[in-house]
Amino acid sequence: MKKLYFTITGTNHYHGKDFFEKDMKVKLIKEPDNPFDKEAIKVEIKGLGVVGYVANSPYTLVGESYSAGRLYDKIGDKAKGTVLYNVNDGVLCYISQCDNRFSLKHGARRYRKKADW
Repeated sequence: MKKLYFTITGTNHYHGKDFFEKDMKVKLIKEPDNPFDKEAIKVEIKGLGVVGYVANSPYTLVGESYSAGRLYDKIGDKAKGTVLYNVNDGVLCYISQCDNRFSLKHGARRYRKKADW
């Protein structure tokens, strides 16, 4: 089953990217009112808040990542991701939990409790 990969970008505007480690959990939240990008998906970590955004440009994608535009309709309003690699060009992750059928077909687990948000 093919996983849905994404890249976290813009980390230098928040807390940097040096602290990202393999298997770290991140939360993805759609931001439809973002004035710069209607398909923006912000990335948060519990205790830190926003740490970056899902890359939406071919110049900021790492490996086989989906852009935010391609991922936007494949996840619900919120999803969870897991960090795979922290490389020079960005932080590569995959969707690990969501509430959208497409993502569930691609290896994500379904959310059970809304309290996790």
